[in-house]
Amino acid sequence: MEWVVGFGMVLGLLFLALGVASIRTGWTLPWARRHVRHPRLYGTGALLIGMSCVLQSLFFFDALPALSWEARFFGGNGLLLGGLLMLAASQLLPARRKG
Repeated sequence: MEWVVGFGMVLGLLFLALGVASIRTGWTLPWARRHVRHPRLYGTGALLIGMSCVLQSLFFFDALPALSWEARFFGGNGLLLGGLLMLAASQLLPARRKG
C-alpha cells in the first residue's frame, strides 16, 4: 500500500511544479497549450491538486499531526475538487480581449 501513496506523493509534487511554472511563466503542458486560455488559473488549480495529493500522503505516513478521518477526507477532496474546477475554468472561460 505504501507504494501507491508514494506514487500519489510523486504525482502531487509534479502537479506542484507544474502549478508554479504555469503561474510564474505561463508555461503549460504541450498537449494542453491549445486549450488553456488562462495560465495563472490553470497553475492555481494544479497547485490545489498537488497540495491535496501531498497532504494526503503526509497524513498517511504520519508526518503531520493526526486529524480526524473526516477532516482529512473532506479537506483533501475539497482541495481536489477546487483544483479540478479551476482547471476546467481555465479552459472554458472566454479569453480576455487585449485592446
